Amino acid sequence: MKTIELPQPFPLEKPSLGCWLRLPTSISAEIAARIDFDYICIDMQHGYATRNDLPAILQALQPYARRVIVRVLSNEPSLIGWVLDMGATGVIVPLINSASEARSAVEACQYPPNGTRSMGPTRALAVFGDQYVQEARTCIQCIPMIETTTALNDLENILATPGVDVIYVGPSDLSVSLGLPRGNNDGEPLFDKALETIVNACSHHKVVPGIQTNADLATRRIKQGFRVLTVSEDDIAMSRGLNEDLKKLRS
Repeated sequence: MKTIELPQPFPLEKPSLGCWLRLPTSISAEIAARIDFDYICIDMQHGYATRNDLPAILQALQPYARRVIVRVLSNEPSLIGWVLDMGATGVIVPLINSASEARSAVEACQYPPNGTRSMGPTRALAVFGDQYVQEARTCIQCIPMIETTTALNDLENILATPGVDVIYVGPSDLSVSLGLPRGNNDGEPLFDKALETIVNACSHHKVVPGIQTNADLATRRIKQGFRVLTVSEDDIAMSRGLNEDLKKLRS
């Protein structure tokens, strides 16, 4: 039976550029997978995809995109384990505010003795082969989101948590937590300082810093030190493309 290899963890040395999927359709997912992104992320937290949608979306993505991540709804072990069983190669876990929460997320991703994940990699075993359980110990990535001032206050301990080798910044939630408008607030000292603090702490702990961004901001974020960057989103790209086509004819 033909299988594919699990991807290695994100590198520290060079940027990894990704696409964010909110739409619950395998058709648009397959289109994104055929483009040469370094990773694809399915958003189950704020996107439209449900548990019923996920297997078909993963089937459309693999094997074109080997690194397929899912942002889960919450730090809930059974959901994290099921998403990985379906073939995701990592999870982004929102609203991680402490080292204990980070540890819980990591344990949900790892089989004993390092974690508490239940043994039943239903689709993952078919996709990645008999070596999956062994390779999952080093290749499956647990990615805590840093998006609150509470997380900033415990940042060093979160980054020191065994099994955390990449984190992901949510700029909108972080901005709101800092008392700023949602979205990116470049030029605001509180926002700029928070990003700088995160990147510097990641460098100290040799953790890869990631962030939600866009094509216009990506170069700035790379210069700031971020190495995992979501630069496109399916629904936004579709809306922009349709709008541009119509403008050409009505201008």
